[in-house]
Amino acid sequence: MTARPPIRCDAERGGSPYPPREHPAADVGAAGREPRRAGQRESRGFTIVELLATLVLVGIVLPVVVQGILLCLNTAGFATQQAEAAALARSKLAELVATGQWYESEMEGDFGEDWPEYEWAAMLEEWEDSRLARLDVFVIWTRRQQERQVVLSTLIYTGSTNE
Repeated sequence: MTARPPIRCDAERGGSPYPPREHPAADVGAAGREPRRAGQRESRGFTIVELLATLVLVGIVLPVVVQGILLCLNTAGFATQQAEAAALARSKLAELVATGQWYESEMEGDFGEDWPEYEWAAMLEEWEDSRLARLDVFVIWTRRQQERQVVLSTLIYTGSTNE
């Protein structure tokens, strides 16, 4: 292979490697705009038909987009409440089991001022094995005039046989 000689350009001598170009204002007419060619229409903006078409399109699309956003917000709010209710049910279930309150105390109430929209109730049922009982904790709240609930359950060793 033979080496090619280096390409010399005006850049090596301090000039531009690109061919000279004319100043952009050289073709501009006296009024400050380019001269019109035959059959060419001057464009200065949107026509009224284009504006009306755009408004109709926005009028059709915008309500659908807003409805989708509202649906997403509603679903996110419900998911947040459900997660809060599950956490409250888990803590109440752990409290009832750890303190033994499931056996002696009242099995319903609220969560105080911190969680005023949630209430809880617990229910103890017999299990197939007479030494066990199932403890269900219900957390109830109202969303959009409809009662919702989350239920968590666990088995508790009662130690007694009911035979």
